[in-house]
Amino acid sequence: MIRLGIATLVTLFLLTILSSFDIPQQDKPAKGKVEWLTPEQAYELNAKEPRKLLVDLYTDWCGWCKVMDRETYSKVEIAEYINKNYYPVKFNAEQRQSLKLGDRNYHFIPRGKGGIHAWAMVLSQNQPSFPTTVFLDEKFKIIQPIPGYIKPDEFYRIVTFFGGDHYKKEPFEEFVKGTFSQLY
Repeated sequence: MIRLGIATLVTLFLLTILSSFDIPQQDKPAKGKVEWLTPEQAYELNAKEPRKLLVDLYTDWCGWCKVMDRETYSKVEIAEYINKNYYPVKFNAEQRQSLKLGDRNYHFIPRGKGGIHAWAMVLSQNQPSFPTTVFLDEKFKIIQPIPGYIKPDEFYRIVTFFGGDHYKKEPFEEFVKGTFSQLY
Protein backbone atom coordinates (compact mmCIF):
# COMPACT_ATOMS: atom_id res chain seq x y z
CA MET A 1 0.00 0.00 0.00
CA ILE A 2 2.84 2.38 0.85
CA ARG A 3 4.56 1.55 -2.46
CA LEU A 4 1.37 2.37 -4.35
CA GLY A 5 1.11 5.70 -2.53
CA ILE A 6 4.74 6.59 -3.30
CA ALA A 7 4.34 5.55 -6.95
CA THR A 8 1.22 7.72 -7.22
CA LEU A 9 3.01 10.72 -5.68
CA VAL A 10 6.01 10.27 -8.01
CA THR A 11 3.70 9.99 -11.01
CA LEU A 12 1.78 13.13 -10.01
CA PHE A 13 5.05 14.97 -9.41
CA LEU A 14 6.40 14.00 -12.86
CA LEU A 15 3.12 14.93 -14.58
CA THR A 16 3.17 18.32 -12.86
CA ILE A 17 6.73 18.98 -14.02
CA LEU A 18 6.10 17.78 -17.58
CA SER A 19 2.88 19.77 -17.91
CA SER A 20 4.75 22.98 -17.03
CA PHE A 21 6.86 22.73 -20.19
CA ASP A 22 5.62 24.65 -23.22
CA ILE A 23 5.66 22.30 -26.17
CA PRO A 24 5.77 24.29 -29.43
CA GLN A 25 3.16 23.61 -32.09
CA GLN A 26 4.67 21.84 -35.11
CA ASP A 27 2.46 23.60 -37.65
CA LYS A 28 3.07 27.15 -36.39
CA PRO A 29 6.32 29.09 -36.74
CA ALA A 30 8.02 29.88 -33.46
CA LYS A 31 7.42 33.49 -32.48
CA GLY A 32 10.38 35.65 -33.38
CA LYS A 33 12.00 33.02 -35.57
CA VAL A 34 12.45 33.21 -39.32
CA GLU A 35 11.30 29.98 -40.94
CA TRP A 36 14.24 29.51 -43.32
CA LEU A 37 13.80 27.41 -46.45
CA THR A 38 16.17 25.89 -48.96
CA PRO A 39 16.18 27.47 -52.44
CA GLU A 40 14.44 24.37 -53.79
CA GLN A 41 11.69 24.55 -51.18
CA ALA A 42 11.12 28.25 -51.90
CA TYR A 43 11.00 27.56 -55.65
CA GLU A 44 8.43 24.81 -55.14
CA LEU A 45 6.25 26.93 -52.82
CA ASN A 46 6.52 29.91 -55.16
CA ALA A 47 5.15 27.82 -58.04
CA LYS A 48 1.98 27.22 -55.99
CA GLU A 49 1.68 30.62 -54.29
CA PRO A 50 3.92 33.35 -55.73
CA ARG A 51 5.70 35.49 -53.19
CA LYS A 52 8.91 37.50 -53.04
CA LEU A 53 12.05 35.86 -51.72
CA LEU A 54 14.50 37.16 -49.18
CA VAL A 55 17.84 35.37 -49.44
CA ASP A 56 20.41 35.57 -46.67
CA LEU A 57 23.79 34.88 -48.31
CA TYR A 58 26.23 33.83 -45.63
CA THR A 59 29.34 31.76 -44.96
CA ASP A 60 30.24 29.67 -41.93
CA TRP A 61 33.28 31.85 -41.13
CA CYS A 62 31.44 35.20 -41.40
CA GLY A 63 31.23 36.94 -38.02
CA TRP A 64 28.83 39.65 -39.19
CA CYS A 65 26.51 36.94 -40.55
CA LYS A 66 26.23 35.55 -37.04
CA VAL A 67 25.60 39.04 -35.63
CA MET A 68 22.85 39.58 -38.21
CA ASP A 69 21.22 36.28 -37.19
CA ARG A 70 21.44 37.17 -33.50
CA GLU A 71 20.59 40.88 -33.64
CA THR A 72 18.37 41.37 -36.70
CA TYR A 73 16.63 38.16 -37.80
CA SER A 74 15.76 37.30 -34.20
CA LYS A 75 13.54 40.38 -33.71
CA VAL A 76 9.91 39.29 -33.47
CA GLU A 77 8.43 41.96 -35.76
CA ILE A 78 11.12 41.34 -38.41
CA ALA A 79 10.73 37.55 -38.32
CA GLU A 80 6.94 37.77 -38.47
CA TYR A 81 7.02 40.23 -41.37
CA ILE A 82 9.49 38.07 -43.31
CA ASN A 83 7.51 34.86 -42.70
CA LYS A 84 4.28 36.53 -43.80
CA ASN A 85 5.54 38.39 -46.90
CA TYR A 86 8.50 36.40 -48.24
CA TYR A 87 9.84 32.95 -48.75
CA PRO A 88 13.00 33.31 -46.64
CA VAL A 89 16.05 31.40 -47.88
CA LYS A 90 19.31 30.98 -45.99
CA PHE A 91 22.05 30.07 -48.44
CA ASN A 92 25.66 29.20 -47.65
CA ALA A 93 27.68 30.81 -50.44
CA GLU A 94 30.36 28.14 -50.07
CA GLN A 95 28.04 25.14 -50.23
CA ARG A 96 29.40 22.47 -52.55
CA GLN A 97 26.05 20.84 -53.32
CA SER A 98 24.64 21.68 -56.77
CA LEU A 99 21.32 23.46 -57.03
CA LYS A 100 18.55 23.10 -59.61
CA LEU A 101 15.88 25.80 -59.84
CA GLY A 102 13.50 25.10 -62.68
CA ASP A 103 15.58 24.58 -65.80
CA ARG A 104 18.70 26.23 -64.32
CA ASN A 105 21.55 24.41 -62.63
CA TYR A 106 24.06 26.08 -60.31
CA HIS A 107 27.28 24.47 -59.13
CA PHE A 108 30.15 25.12 -56.76
CA ILE A 109 33.06 26.98 -58.38
CA PRO A 110 36.37 25.85 -56.86
CA ARG A 111 38.97 28.59 -56.19
CA GLY A 112 42.26 27.73 -54.54
CA LYS A 113 41.52 25.89 -51.29
CA GLY A 114 37.90 27.04 -51.23
CA GLY A 115 35.45 28.41 -53.71
CA ILE A 116 32.02 29.89 -54.09
CA HIS A 117 28.66 28.68 -55.32
CA ALA A 118 27.50 29.95 -58.72
CA TRP A 119 24.07 30.95 -57.33
CA ALA A 120 25.80 33.14 -54.74
CA MET A 121 27.70 34.85 -57.56
CA VAL A 122 24.47 35.44 -59.48
CA LEU A 123 22.66 36.80 -56.41
CA SER A 124 25.55 39.08 -55.45
CA GLN A 125 25.90 40.23 -59.06
CA ASN A 126 29.48 38.92 -59.13
CA GLN A 127 30.43 41.02 -56.10
CA PRO A 128 30.33 38.52 -53.22
CA SER A 129 30.31 40.01 -49.75
CA PHE A 130 28.96 38.51 -46.56
CA PRO A 131 26.40 38.82 -45.29
CA THR A 132 24.38 39.95 -48.29
CA THR A 133 20.60 40.17 -48.18
CA VAL A 134 19.07 39.67 -51.61
CA PHE A 135 15.48 40.53 -52.50
CA LEU A 136 13.93 38.63 -55.40
CA ASP A 137 10.55 39.16 -57.00
CA GLU A 138 7.94 36.44 -57.49
CA LYS A 139 9.65 35.36 -60.73
CA PHE A 140 13.05 34.94 -59.04
CA LYS A 141 14.39 38.12 -60.65
CA ILE A 142 16.77 40.15 -58.51
CA ILE A 143 15.23 43.31 -57.09
CA GLN A 144 18.22 44.34 -54.99
CA PRO A 145 21.20 42.77 -53.22
CA ILE A 146 22.25 44.65 -50.09
CA PRO A 147 25.73 43.75 -48.82
CA GLY A 148 26.79 43.97 -45.19
CA TYR A 149 25.33 43.82 -41.72
CA ILE A 150 22.06 45.75 -41.33
CA LYS A 151 20.83 46.90 -37.92
CA PRO A 152 17.27 45.85 -36.98
CA ASP A 153 15.57 49.27 -37.34
CA GLU A 154 17.08 49.88 -40.75
CA PHE A 155 16.39 46.30 -41.82
CA TYR A 156 12.71 46.60 -40.92
CA ARG A 157 12.41 49.69 -43.13
CA ILE A 158 14.16 47.86 -45.99
CA VAL A 159 12.16 44.64 -45.69
CA THR A 160 8.85 46.56 -45.66
CA PHE A 161 9.98 48.77 -48.56
CA PHE A 162 10.44 45.73 -50.81
CA GLY A 163 7.76 43.53 -49.22
CA GLY A 164 5.04 46.14 -49.70
CA ASP A 165 6.10 46.93 -53.31
CA HIS A 166 6.92 50.51 -52.28
CA TYR A 167 10.15 50.27 -54.32
CA LYS A 168 7.94 50.42 -57.44
CA LYS A 169 6.35 53.73 -56.39
CA GLU A 170 8.94 55.85 -54.62
CA PRO A 171 12.63 56.10 -53.71
CA PHE A 172 13.68 54.55 -50.41
CA GLU A 173 14.45 57.92 -48.79
CA GLU A 174 10.92 59.19 -49.51
CA PHE A 175 9.44 55.93 -48.24
CA VAL A 176 11.31 56.26 -44.94
CA LYS A 177 10.36 59.93 -44.46
CA GLY A 178 6.70 59.55 -45.36
CA THR A 179 5.06 56.24 -46.15
CA PHE A 180 6.92 54.13 -43.58
CA SER A 181 6.05 56.40 -40.67
CA GLN A 182 2.39 56.47 -41.76
CA LEU A 183 2.07 52.70 -42.19
CA TYR A 184 4.33 51.32 -39.48
